[in-house]
Amino acid sequence: MFRLDKKVALVTGGGSGIGKAITETLSKSGAIVYVLDIQEEQGDIIAKQLCEEGFQAYFLKCDVSDQDRVNEIFAQIFQKEKRLDILINNAGVSHIGIAHNTSEEDFDRIFRINVKGVYNCLHQALPLMKEGGGGAIVNLTSVAAQVGLPDRFAYSMSKGAVSSMTLSVARDYLSDNIRCNGIAPGRVHTPFVDGFLSKNYPGKEQEMFEKLAKTQPLGRMGKPEEIAKLVLYLSSDDAAFITGSIYPIDGGFVSLNT
Repeated sequence: MFRLDKKVALVTGGGSGIGKAITETLSKSGAIVYVLDIQEEQGDIIAKQLCEEGFQAYFLKCDVSDQDRVNEIFAQIFQKEKRLDILINNAGVSHIGIAHNTSEEDFDRIFRINVKGVYNCLHQALPLMKEGGGGAIVNLTSVAAQVGLPDRFAYSMSKGAVSSMTLSVARDYLSDNIRCNGIAPGRVHTPFVDGFLSKNYPGKEQEMFEKLAKTQPLGRMGKPEEIAKLVLYLSSDDAAFITGSIYPIDGGFVSLNT
């Protein structure tokens, strides 16, 4: 089940955290995976490790907010592979702040990466998928797009936009055999969480970790691998009847707290 043999997949932000788990999962399920990440060392390491294990993964350094670079990379991949079957829009950054203390600079940065970055990749991927006879797109949104989280004004804005783009693309490309779905994670234990706690709560990391974990009704944070497995399913032909859906994967955070 859920095999992706010989399918060509592109994962943005695929070098660390949730993106790394997605890269590993898709690659080990038979896909030819292109890892796009602005962090060269992390992306290169995971691609090389997978190749050493006998899988197919390639790293390309990319800032998804740079449309010229995105255009160049998509053209390069399509020229080599002659197809693009799967796009995972995972790259994004977080931000802490409310409306009146979010600077214009920070707001523009979040929009540029989290929203324009997704647009840039969709803008290039969709014509290539149409030419190839179809494809599957999975956008990483967030529970922040569905409920009001404290101190997440700009981040919530960006993920709301990603959710809306997901539905729009699903509707517009029905006749092109292109499916577009979204995944809305709750808190997931990634290196970002550890770095955030270390920076903001020195000496109280474990205490704050447990506090954040307990905000999910299941009493823990999610694992990157758990997100990746849902991405795998939605990317596979087993999910051929699913499009225009956004799946919470949040330990019950949205449905059991509202």
